[in-house]
Amino acid sequence: MKAAPLIRAMKDSGVFLPILVHTGQHYDYDMSKSFFEALGLPKPHLYLGVGSGTHGEQTAKVILAMENHLLQKTTRPDLVVVVGDVNSTLAAALAARKLNIPVAHVEAGLRSFDESIPEEINRRLTDQISSFLFITEESARKNLLREGIDAKKIHFVGNTMIDSLYKNMPQISASGILGRLNLLQRSYAVLTLHRPSNVDSRENFKKMLNIIDYAQKKLPVVFPMHPRTLKQLDLLGLKRRLSKLKRVVVTDPLGYNDFIKLVAGARFILTDSGGIQEEATVLKVPCITLRENTERPVTAEIGTNIIAGTNLENIKKSINNVLRGRVQKGKIPKYWDGRAAERVVKILRNHYETFGSNTYV
Repeated sequence: MKAAPLIRAMKDSGVFLPILVHTGQHYDYDMSKSFFEALGLPKPHLYLGVGSGTHGEQTAKVILAMENHLLQKTTRPDLVVVVGDVNSTLAAALAARKLNIPVAHVEAGLRSFDESIPEEINRRLTDQISSFLFITEESARKNLLREGIDAKKIHFVGNTMIDSLYKNMPQISASGILGRLNLLQRSYAVLTLHRPSNVDSRENFKKMLNIIDYAQKKLPVVFPMHPRTLKQLDLLGLKRRLSKLKRVVVTDPLGYNDFIKLVAGARFILTDSGGIQEEATVLKVPCITLRENTERPVTAEIGTNIIAGTNLENIKKSINNVLRGRVQKGKIPKYWDGRAAERVVKILRNHYETFGSNTYV
């Protein structure tokens, strides 16, 4: 979702030759193919196939595989662009910088200030070694300056993930997911759950199930289940507990257009995902975040996001406030207008044209 607009904008520029690398950290190419097709992404030029594993294993595998390609004259780029905060983000950035290749980090500067979250470490370290830091909100600039980043490296461009949302609106609107699930607009909630802090221990997962139980007593809850969550549900012996919640509709993971259609039509969202906080803000759907913090504060400050934590009483209050209309309507943050990737490419183009480089990415 974050890369697709960048690939398009680079191709349209007539200057850049984008080389798309699929690390295989989350899914192999066949499993993620539907997302590539929905977002108009080309087939990856390079597929690393690192697969699952511990954080150390994944990071090491991506570094080794990326380094192999970067060392070859035919595949050595002038710039490596990384997006987001996953292990692949940090690993690709490290591989490039060790070989003196500049790095551009798209979605830089976001901070939850919770270093128990692996993504927080990835974000901080990637930002420290990047030459271009493209930010989605002003809080990110403050974070980067506080950490000693040169202000000249920081560029406020907006949110490329929102570019994808706007670009796909016709296909999203045409999705028949509500009909297939027999749902009416604003008559259901959507749940996503996958963070280790919520699903890796039996005690915490049971807390989540109590939250889900309360929500499904108010209205049906649609739960597209992440493979990791399904694995933990089985491992922790909690499948039977979930099956007793009769108004919870569990589905397989959904394609991009179907999922966004589902989010857009919901009465509210329950999630521990970062990206959904942003999408819900643009779609102006109330989002109750099952975490104690967020690295995307603008979604709570002016958007539709409510940071509710994991305490059942707090979440009950948030759900009831939403159902009674006692929530802020939300505004769309600055530069979340579908043109973030254009701004990124314009900045990069100006830089490389200034230095006369025959550049490809």
